[in-house]
Amino acid sequence: MRIGELARRTGVSERSLRYYEQQGLLVARRTEGGHREYPEMAVDRVVHIQELFAAGLHSRTIYKILPCMRDSDGSPSEIATPLLVEELTAERERIDRMITDLLRSREVLDEVIVTASGQPSAEEPSVGQPSAEAA
Repeated sequence: MRIGELARRTGVSERSLRYYEQQGLLVARRTEGGHREYPEMAVDRVVHIQELFAAGLHSRTIYKILPCMRDSDGSPSEIATPLLVEELTAERERIDRMITDLLRSREVLDEVIVTASGQPSAEEPSVGQPSAEAA
């Protein structure tokens, strides 16, 4: 399939697909006229690339991971090295830290929203309700 069809089927821009090829993440065969032609399995490959970018991984890391991902038939690839597993574990820990930081930021933002809106927080008693200390 040509680059336009791959872009349409995956929802990824042609520019991004050319970047993936430049980074070694995607391989295209060239026609005599110089047009890129991708195999059917490129659709799954692009979906995997998008998932990994969405997880916050860099193209260098994705380049190492792609050969180890499950094939389109669902069977696992057995190319992963202990070093790659170590790197992936570190990436997962980095993502976990980012999630924790984002949750903390959301809590702070929630407090600011409550304060700015003039609404009592869940921890403050509403007007007319006795506080826990008074009970």
